[in-house]
Amino acid sequence: MILLIVVLALLVTITLAVSAFNRFVNLRNMMQEGLSGIDVQLKRRYDLIPNLIETVKGYMQHERGVLEKVTQLRSSLMGSADVGQKAQLENSLSQCLKTIFAVAENYPDLKANQGFLDLQKNLTEIEDQIQLSRRYYNGTVRNYNILAESFPANIIAQIFNFKKADFFEVESALERKAPEVKF
Repeated sequence: MILLIVVLALLVTITLAVSAFNRFVNLRNMMQEGLSGIDVQLKRRYDLIPNLIETVKGYMQHERGVLEKVTQLRSSLMGSADVGQKAQLENSLSQCLKTIFAVAENYPDLKANQGFLDLQKNLTEIEDQIQLSRRYYNGTVRNYNILAESFPANIIAQIFNFKKADFFEVESALERKAPEVKF
């Protein structure tokens, strides 16, 4: 009888361990899928940036520094593999792109240029897709990290070296701050 109880306890333990391991593998694959989705959207944006720079270059002679910074950040991002570094560079690039569109307000001919308007619309759509991809990735990371820290799955995480994952976070304090609305 005691042998049967020991065998049953061992089977339950093995079943729980296998189940936890499989959940870790599932969530890890979902995180990789989410990160891949972010990369796809970032690649779409990177492909539009040279067109944006060429369209704006003739109008914005005084803002050459902003254009050069966008080009530099784009190059850095294409070579980045670390999630934290990629998030930081991506946030910097988003800020520079916002600066370009803000500066464009000073150039009425540029604002009226159909190519510029199309690029601005496409970039806005891509930014929305990047945000959706980030939410998916961060939701998966949240579930993965909860599993990695919850008992008894945390034991399996330690045994099989499932480490906590990093979120793809907004770095800019301005983006976190609630907008001020005045009437």
